Amino acid sequence: MLYPSTFAADPFALMRQMGRDLDRALGPRPGAGAAAFPAVNVWQNDEAVAITAELPGIAPSDIDITIKDNVLTLSGERRAPDLGDTAIWHRRDRAYGRFSRAIRLPFPARDDQVEARFINGVLRVVVARPEEDKPRRIEIKAA
Repeated sequence: MLYPSTFAADPFALMRQMGRDLDRALGPRPGAGAAAFPAVNVWQNDEAVAITAELPGIAPSDIDITIKDNVLTLSGERRAPDLGDTAIWHRRDRAYGRFSRAIRLPFPARDDQVEARFINGVLRVVVARPEEDKPRRIEIKAA
């Protein structure tokens, strides 16, 4: 792209415009203000913690779920489509490659207390809270 001479008065304006052009050409990149991938929601109640992750276009076999030291890690790979050598990208907003998200759990967990389901590109992981860690109501006895 040719830049108009109006940028001559403000060289930083030219740099900003070149950065925007580069961002448009390359698409989102980690650390460049792009949203973290995959997008996750995490919530809990007294019984469990639940995590949902949006993973469109990824096969369940390309996703790994691990728990270590109270940290649940979702990792895997989103593979780029094989379009051949003649394809020309007009827009490329979706990033491809390896991904990893780590979520600190609010209680100790074991892998036998985890259930994972993958439906319509959304992964839902439920980690049950151990019985010994669940809050218990203490009864007050009358004197």
